[in-house]
Amino acid sequence: MIIEGYNFNEAVYTSIIILSTVGLGVIHPLSVTGRWFVIVLIIISVIIFAYAISVVTGYVMEGELQIYLKYRKVRNKIEKLNDHVIVCGYGRNGKQACEQLRTHHQSFVTIESNDRIIEELNLDGTLFIDGDATKDEVLLEAGILNARALITTLPNDAANVFVVLTARELNPKLKIISRASEDTSEGKLKRAGANNVIMPDKIGGTHMASLVTRPDVLEFLDYITGRINIRLEEILYSNLSDRLKGKTIRELEIRNKTGANIIGFKTGNGEYTINPDPDTVMQPDAKLFVLGTQEQVSKLLEVLSS
Repeated sequence: MIIEGYNFNEAVYTSIIILSTVGLGVIHPLSVTGRWFVIVLIIISVIIFAYAISVVTGYVMEGELQIYLKYRKVRNKIEKLNDHVIVCGYGRNGKQACEQLRTHHQSFVTIESNDRIIEELNLDGTLFIDGDATKDEVLLEAGILNARALITTLPNDAANVFVVLTARELNPKLKIISRASEDTSEGKLKRAGANNVIMPDKIGGTHMASLVTRPDVLEFLDYITGRINIRLEEILYSNLSDRLKGKTIRELEIRNKTGANIIGFKTGNGEYTINPDPDTVMQPDAKLFVLGTQEQVSKLLEVLSS
């Protein structure tokens, strides 16, 4: 189209080229059709570029990038964990378990899928995986191959059974502790591979009844377990130095050297003894249960391993 000696196609083409900052240079002269094609192509490219910029800007401004970077940082920390505990579910029981692990300076990872609870985990800095604990990939992401134990506190017994089955298959050496609501679920969970099954409702009822029949005993135990400065610790045979392995409890001189008290003994066969005889010999796979203050237990661990 030519208006008073001026080529309209040439004007449009030149304007688009200049406004888009593409440049005026071409390899060879273009036909009218070619020029219109270039115009459409440039306009589409500019629109796509502008949209991409707006998406990236919104991504950064809305904090999604910060969330991604934080999540990636958490993932990196989880990948470096070893000999940690995995807690499936951050409900009432799961939260209490995490608090105890935190008190004893035990590293742990929580698996949770509830959005409201995940916001809470984000705020208190707990390492967590957002996902379904019954899935293999989620447990692997939580580092189950390097974990020492798994605690599953999901409200549904069937889900806990599935978690136990999956975890036992992925890591046969893992210590697994599961929550149960129904009496019939206890046997199923143990057959699935759980080492211990805890029924909070039954324990709570027994505890309340004991406060009536033996109030002072229970209150004393609550006092001991609730005191931060008092520890009930287990001493493994493998924790002993070579010079102490095969010695009797008397020869360990725990009371004289540290002030802590030996209140229980477990043999390699799983048999328990309360207030063991001083002539009891420390044999492979045996355990001692010791009660004392934080300072006494810390000194005990130092003496037995030195």
